Amino acid sequence: MGCSRADSAPALVAQDIVPGTTCDFDGMLLSDYPGPKAQVFYADAAAPVFFCDTVEMFSALLRPEQVRAVRAVFTQDMARADWQEPRGHWFDARKGFYVIGSKRHGSMGPTFASFAAQADAGKFAAEFGGKVHAFAEVTPDMADLCGGAKHDRQM
Repeated sequence: MGCSRADSAPALVAQDIVPGTTCDFDGMLLSDYPGPKAQVFYADAAAPVFFCDTVEMFSALLRPEQVRAVRAVFTQDMARADWQEPRGHWFDARKGFYVIGSKRHGSMGPTFASFAAQADAGKFAAEFGGKVHAFAEVTPDMADLCGGAKHDRQM
């Protein structure tokens, strides 16, 4: 007992998307759109905040005004999840690799395809274009939320 910490918190586990899960940014239903999703556990909240797109996740985390402490960040491994209806296959987003600039679109237009393994990200980039970046290499300028409006053909 002397070596164990009674106050250590259990590891956080990604939550599943259910039919009513909405995006924290815009209220969109996650299950209605293709591409990788994300969720962030903030220190001041028990439940995660969901994002319908990885660009939104990065935008939220990299904004200069972001002051909320982050406990965990998860996104989906698109080497295993279905692009059109992504479910499950969550991994620690901070350990992931992201293909930026591919031809594949997510809920808001151009998105960052997320992968747990760099080799899978490289295969995706070879097929759909784009460049592979580690989580720490993504900058606020890359996480531009204007992409969706530029590609919305229904406006």
